Amino acid sequence: MSSPATPLPPAIRRVAIVGAGTIGASWAALFLARGLEVVVSDPAADAESQTRARVQAAWPVLTELGRVLPDASPSALTFEPDLETALAGVDFVQENGPEREDFKTELFARMDAALPPHVIVASSSSGLIMSRLQSRCRHPSRFVIGHPFNPPHLIPLVEVVGGEQTSADTIDRCIAFYRNMGKYPIRLNKEVPGHIANRLQAALWREAIHLAAENVASVADIDAAVSQGPGLRWALFGPHMTFNLGGGEGGLANFMNHLLGPVQTWWDDLGAPDVSPELQQRLIEGVKAEAENRSIADLVVARDAQLTALLKTLQR
Repeated sequence: MSSPATPLPPAIRRVAIVGAGTIGASWAALFLARGLEVVVSDPAADAESQTRARVQAAWPVLTELGRVLPDASPSALTFEPDLETALAGVDFVQENGPEREDFKTELFARMDAALPPHVIVASSSSGLIMSRLQSRCRHPSRFVIGHPFNPPHLIPLVEVVGGEQTSADTIDRCIAFYRNMGKYPIRLNKEVPGHIANRLQAALWREAIHLAAENVASVADIDAAVSQGPGLRWALFGPHMTFNLGGGEGGLANFMNHLLGPVQTWWDDLGAPDVSPELQQRLIEGVKAEAENRSIADLVVARDAQLTALLKTLQR
C-alpha cells in the first residue's frame, strides 16, 4: 500500500523528466496529478506526442484512485527537446535514459554542469551503481537512485540509494519528496547491482526458467503457480512476513525450527539454467500461448485495471 500523500512543500514545484518512454511518461503523469509543473525532455521525434498520450491515458486511473489534487492538470506539462533549456528553473530531476553506464555517466555530467548545486537528480536506473554514474560530476552529492516499478504512477515502490559521494541530506530530501507524491520509498543501506526488487524478481525468474527448461510444467502453469498462489499473498506481505505467518502462533522462529531444513533442500536443488537460443524460443512461444492472442496493449490494459482494483482494495 502506498504511503499517505500530503500536500507538497513549496520547495519543489517544477520537475524535469529527462528521457520519456513509458517510465518517463508514467512519472510525468504522477507528478502532474500531484499539482507540479512538469517539463519533459527527450530528443526522439515522437516523444512529445507519445508522452502526452500516455499522460492522458493514465489520468482517469489516477483520478479513480484519488491521487489527483484539485488544482492539478495535464496542461501543466511542457516539452523541451533541448536538455539545458529544459533544466532551467527546475527544482527536481527524474532521469529515465537508456540503461547504459557510459550514456548515463556522460548525461549526469552534462546535467550537473547545467543545474544549481541544490537541485536533486534522481535516476530511475533499474540496476546501475550510482557511485560510477556520479564519478564525473562537480556536485556528486545531489545524485541519487530513485528506481520505480513500472508503471510508476500506479506501483507505490521506489528504491532510494545513494552513491559513495551522495549526501545523507539528498537521500532524506528525495525520500520526503517521493512520500509526498504518494509513493512508498524504501532506503537501501548499500549499493548492489539491481537494487532489491529486481534481484528478487531475477531470482524467482531464474528458477521459473529452470522449471520450464526441465519441462516440469508449461510456461503458463509456472506463471499460474505464482499469480494464483503466493503472488496473491505477496501483494499484502513480503517473504519474511509471509513465512512469519506460516509459523502460526510461534511465528518465524517456529517456521524455521520446523521447516528450514526442508526449505534448505529446495535451495540446494534450485537451478542455474543455460538460457540458450532454443530455450529462449520455448519461453517466447510459451508466453504467446499464455496470452491467448491478446496483444501487449491489451495485456497492459488488463494489468492496469486489475492493479487499480487491487490498489483501491488496499486503500480501504
